[in-house]
Amino acid sequence: MSTLKQASASDLEAAVKRAREALDAHTYETVQWHFHASTGCPFWLEYASSLKFDPLKEIRTYDDLKKFEPFKDEWLRGGPVRRWVPKAFADKPVYVFETGGTTGIPKSRIAIDDFRTDYSLFSETLPDEYFPKGANWLMLGPSGPRRLRLAVEHLAQHRGGICFCIDLDPRWVIKLIKKGWMEHLEAYKQHCIDQAITILGAGHEIRCMFTTPKLLESLALELEKRGTTIREQGITGIFSGGTEFTPQWTRFATEEFLEGVYMTPTYGNTLMGLACSKPVTAEENYKISYYAPQPRAVAEVVEFDDYDTVVDYGSTGRVKLTTLTKEFFVPGFLERDEGEREKPYIKYPWDGVSGVRPFHELAEATTVGVY
Repeated sequence: MSTLKQASASDLEAAVKRAREALDAHTYETVQWHFHASTGCPFWLEYASSLKFDPLKEIRTYDDLKKFEPFKDEWLRGGPVRRWVPKAFADKPVYVFETGGTTGIPKSRIAIDDFRTDYSLFSETLPDEYFPKGANWLMLGPSGPRRLRLAVEHLAQHRGGICFCIDLDPRWVIKLIKKGWMEHLEAYKQHCIDQAITILGAGHEIRCMFTTPKLLESLALELEKRGTTIREQGITGIFSGGTEFTPQWTRFATEEFLEGVYMTPTYGNTLMGLACSKPVTAEENYKISYYAPQPRAVAEVVEFDDYDTVVDYGSTGRVKLTTLTKEFFVPGFLERDEGEREKPYIKYPWDGVSGVRPFHELAEATTVGVY
């Protein structure tokens, strides 16, 4: 037994070392791309002129990114949005994705193929037993100028299926909450659930779905009122995400209404892509640990009073995100979330984060709506 444990620890140590080397190499390539006059984007090329160092010469590893100041939220609010398009991609069709706009002008980011790449990689983590190839999907989540709708649609298509979507405007939901119009909020939520149930009952052979904890629970309750269940509607696999995902809620969902339907938690946003979770088990009290899609994105848990210092394993800190793709470079973005730092494991040999929840200093200003 001890030999097996030693071999396992040795394997993990080697995997962590390889992952770090890959991250350093990827960081160097990404910075070279975004700061070179022939390929870089106008924002970073202009920004470089104000620096006291040359990123092309001095950023060689991931740790070197600390030479940059923390990425400012405001840089992504307002335009012109083309300042973020790398020169090398100037002739390509460009998407723009927005955040919810709960704190002012929505943050926006450009995208070309990143969302397809991220979700194609995520597809490889889904068990075919519960997410059958060729199966159709239901997207029960926010629509409009958000990345999620197109990303889930691509995921369904990538796996050979067709995606059915509903209309859900989270900005309207937030307005209803702020006005205290809870009756209207409930009616709007019911409107979204009714759309989903109509699609599920229309004979489209939907087996998989994306949704959020709040909407999944509302869907289960409404189906129960109608004498049926999520499983009886043909759903076998659910990909879900959101800060409402807690061990307590996961246990509740597993025991009360999933009836063996597979559910995988994820943590993602417009900037990062999608962080997968370790398998969630009753043996670990339904603990949810997320791992960012390195080397394309890195999530760190840093000290509240020193954003360059990572906390000890098991300790609490703020989530700091770095995005490293040829389309988009964001070093050291401070998320509106906090959590605990988790150790690497063999499938994802880099740090993870658990217990994700709104950053305590901003929590009162954060509105969590119908989804």
